[in-house]
Parts: sequence; C-alpha cells; structure tokens
Amino acid sequence: MSNYLSAPLRDVYDLAFQVSPIILTGGLSSNVSGGALPIIALLGQLKPFAEGLVFNGPSLNDFAFRYLPQPGATAINNSIATYPFASQHVAGNAYIEEPLNISLLMICPVNQKGGYIEKLALFTALRNALKKHIESGGTFAIATPSLLYDHCLLTTMTDVTNAGTKQQQVAWQIDFHRPLISRQEAIQAQNGLMDVYQGKQLNGDPSWSSGAAATGKAIDGAANKVVGLLNTTSGILSKGL
Repeated sequence: MSNYLSAPLRDVYDLAFQVSPIILTGGLSSNVSGGALPIIALLGQLKPFAEGLVFNGPSLNDFAFRYLPQPGATAINNSIATYPFASQHVAGNAYIEEPLNISLLMICPVNQKGGYIEKLALFTALRNALKKHIESGGTFAIATPSLLYDHCLLTTMTDVTNAGTKQQQVAWQIDFHRPLISRQEAIQAQNGLMDVYQGKQLNGDPSWSSGAAATGKAIDGAANKVVGLLNTTSGILSKGL
C-alpha cells in the first residue's frame, strides 16, 4: 500500500482502515458531536494521535491495537427461496436478502518495557467500554478498504492467537453482524419482492440505463460516507488538542 500512496494519504489510510476502523454510533457516542466516536477514543489515544498528526506524523507503532479485515466478509448475501411456487418465473426470482457479516483481527502485541501491565489495563478498559456501549443500544460502523458497513452489531470477541506465538493473547477476532434493521431498508426489500410478484421485473428487456444510474448513486453514496467518516474523525481529533 505504501508504494501507491503519498505520505499524507497513507496517514489517512492508516487512520481510517488500520488504527481506528471501528466507529461507535449511538450508545456511548449519543452525547458526542456528530453521534460518532472512533474506537481510539476509548483508549485515551485521541490527543496523542492528534499531536503526532500535527508535529511528526502518526505512526502505527504508537498505538497498542491495530485492526485488519479478515477473509470471509460478505458484501452481498442472498438466499433462494425453496418452498413451492405457483409460477416458475416467480420461483426463479425469489431472492431473500440475508444479513452481512464482517470480522476484524485486532493485533495487540507487547513491544515495550512495562507493556504487559499497560496492555491489561487498556484491554480491560476497551472491553468494558464496548460492553457498556452494546448494553446501551449502541451500534458500530466498520470501515474496510472495499466497503463501509454501518448499523453493525458486535457479536463475539475471540482469542485467535496462533499456538506458536511467544506472547499470549496477541490476536483477537471481533465479529460483527449487519442486519436489515432500518425501516427504509425493510420497505425497499419488500417493494422489490412485490415487484417480482406483480410481474414488473419479468416483462420487457432489462434497463441498462437504470442499472448504470443505480451504480452511480451507490458510488456517490460510498464516497460521501468516506468523506463523512474522515470529517467526523478529524473533528474529534481537533477537539482533543
């Protein structure tokens, strides 16, 4: 990645996708301006990061935890209905949209003197803050290089450290579940299925112009989310100084 990005852009990439790709929404962040809280705020690292960003440039080595998206994340997850249908046309178009899943590997090695005590304190604080956020109805937004996942629920946090590693509990897998929770999404899914039943998608030729327009809107929406994420993080960082 470093060969394809300038230093400033690489710093932004590291912040968004490796240092703090988890954004808390609702819950603990309800009283925060913008309603979003980067996970590094739970570890008291906003001010040190902001100072490094202004004076020396941030470094991944300055942070106790780093995050990497794991293989197996779903971007589209549909099931095909298997119950009997009166029409083969309807049966062939009976998709059922399923929730999405995304997992991050949190790497937290000890690499400095006194690090074991610091790690115990930081990890305990992080775990307790996440539990409180979840219990208060909070959700999560996850930034990955390919897709932004919003309205996610944290399901499990599991030690996946390799047995051959000299340090214990160095790697933790955090699993998120992205359900269809918004009213608007539920309405869209229902309307799409009703269009199939009513024959609107079974007659006539496909509209490639409509598909292109939908794709353009999706790209614009994703870009706006990236800008919003970075603006939110930058705003919180500036207040930490």
